[in-house]
Amino acid sequence: MLIHSNFLQRAAVLPQQYQWVASPQPGVERVMLDRVGEEKARATSIVRYAAASRFPGHQHPGGEEILVLSGTFSDENGDYPAGWYLRNPPNSAHQPFTLEGATIFVKLRQMPEGERRSVRINTREPSAWIRRAEGESCVLFTDEREQVSLVKLAAGARLLGQFIEGAELQVLEGRLNEAAHEYEQGSWLRLPPGDHPQLVAGSQGVTLYLKTGHLGKYLTGVVSP
Repeated sequence: MLIHSNFLQRAAVLPQQYQWVASPQPGVERVMLDRVGEEKARATSIVRYAAASRFPGHQHPGGEEILVLSGTFSDENGDYPAGWYLRNPPNSAHQPFTLEGATIFVKLRQMPEGERRSVRINTREPSAWIRRAEGESCVLFTDEREQVSLVKLAAGARLLGQFIEGAELQVLEGRLNEAAHEYEQGSWLRLPPGDHPQLVAGSQGVTLYLKTGHLGKYLTGVVSP
């Protein structure tokens, strides 16, 4: 299965374009944002768990990255309400479940084999944020190949004002504008290396998940366009 699999092209999914697809587990469905592979795939998805649903224990050979969007996501290591960021390195394993229901943004099989760090960050904790000239940021993960953060921008502030090796973002609150395009809450956007976006925060500002660096020379687990 190939969905938005040409990583040299821009890709976007707006909330009104969501197509919920059932997973093999009852009560768990997902919106496939990009995907290379079948059930075991390099994938970026929004996954929705109904109340009292769960997955059996399983491994993640290429790692797993999660941002909890709503509800409470849980596994044998703890409970993670909305706002938690989780990063499980390659070959880690867990048994995810939820009691009240949860929606998560999740990326699978997108880490290098040598990554070993496990990350747990509560982005609702004020001390996790750093104030900058254009707004605020919450650093989630950084190494030589990628940088991941949450970013808050005031109305009219520009995002990605300098050249980068591609970027990926998920709008969490507010809106992001670019010429005739408007990316509202829930929008996902992937920008390839060489793209020069003119993205600015909407009239109420914007909060978003932002990943950069991973679509350049460090791009892993994809097929040729």
